[in-house]
Amino acid sequence: MKIQYFYFILTLVFISSCNKDNPILKEDEDINLGGETTINTSFIKIFQQPAPNLSATELDFHRKADIAFGDIFVTSPSTINPGLGPIFNQNSCESCHVSNGKSPFPLNPDDLRGLLMRVSLPGNDAIGEPNILPGFGRQLQTKAVFGKAPEGKMSWQEIEMVKNYLDGTSITLRQLKFNIENPYISLPPNIHFSARIAPAIIGLGLLEAIDENDILSFADPDDKNQDGISARPNYGWDYKAQKKTLGRFGWKAAQPNLLQQTAAAYNNDMGITSPYFSQESSYGQTQFDGNTDDPEISEETLKAATFYSQSLAVPKRRNWNDPTVKRGKILFSELNCSSCHRPKYITGQHPEFSFLSNQTIFPYTDLLLHDMGNELSDNRPDFDASGNEWRTPPLWGVGLTKTVGGHTNFLHDGRARSLEEAIMWHGGEAEKSKEDYRKLPKSDREAVVKFLESL
Repeated sequence: MKIQYFYFILTLVFISSCNKDNPILKEDEDINLGGETTINTSFIKIFQQPAPNLSATELDFHRKADIAFGDIFVTSPSTINPGLGPIFNQNSCESCHVSNGKSPFPLNPDDLRGLLMRVSLPGNDAIGEPNILPGFGRQLQTKAVFGKAPEGKMSWQEIEMVKNYLDGTSITLRQLKFNIENPYISLPPNIHFSARIAPAIIGLGLLEAIDENDILSFADPDDKNQDGISARPNYGWDYKAQKKTLGRFGWKAAQPNLLQQTAAAYNNDMGITSPYFSQESSYGQTQFDGNTDDPEISEETLKAATFYSQSLAVPKRRNWNDPTVKRGKILFSELNCSSCHRPKYITGQHPEFSFLSNQTIFPYTDLLLHDMGNELSDNRPDFDASGNEWRTPPLWGVGLTKTVGGHTNFLHDGRARSLEEAIMWHGGEAEKSKEDYRKLPKSDREAVVKFLESL
């Protein structure tokens, strides 16, 4: 009877804390996180499955796209997948997006996996993008083909910080201090740099299909509702439309669509040109090869690699009926986590693929920017995003990170070694939610984590 009474009171508190901008989900409403793209299974290759609502033609295209996404590139003049470099970070999409999941934090600087470093000078260029760092571009290239010099190496220092809970227990957080070593030319003293780790790629087509007005409806840059959350959109440059467009992808929501995101990854991560970005990332540097083989991949290959991420299945929630998970879900909303990690959308009409249209989905993101405090700041603005601001990452699939990738590294640079650490790194607009979480008894803190693991 006491337990039932506790749940009744907790539910009343939860309902009273919600408003029309933060609707209450039914306890079983979000089981199919990806709508009709949801797949009901859980194993190491769960992030590599095609959406079950693909047509026969789309499924065939997905299988071809899978090959394109897995291609390993080599140097010219090879007849198979030439064009790598001359400077690069990795030689395939899968080298960063391991099993299509979030990259683990590297064990040493010689094998960075999906970790990379964005670089720039203070200020913006004519289209609003961070100023290029002369001799380096906007991304540090840590590898090079034979006879060429990499731009430098990443290094980092780990610093441990102890945070105390109200109940007297504590948690140790890992802070990472990054640096650039052995640059091939001297670096100016005023550079901006930001470590970024490759995220999981499931559900991206669904995020692309969300109507822009639905995203902007959650923007509240002046915090008019006085909830302490000041969600802001970022507007990146659409190179095809030649205008600033609402950003959705990347850690600071600087990329407006998946085709451009994919083309930029080919160019910056692998040194491969395409019809979208036809100039070598090394152009104007001593590493530039001067070859006349651009573009090095066709538009067909670019679209195939893009379609692969658009057409992946989203895993179904697990253990949603577990009493601890149910309590964690209530606490998640009561802590106001769902003001940024917005649970629900109904996608609009995707311009190309009907299987992504009109889907009721639960990505747990608003795709907007939030000031996450000084401790998470990279101090590197990106279009309209400040150094303190980050896009709310989607949470679907987060509970399968260890199953897929064999690790539990989270946040933009992989510093968090567990979901609990990730929560305790929240600051800025999320400071109150973090503090309220810190004050919870251990059983309730564990319930919140259990809920996240169910996603």
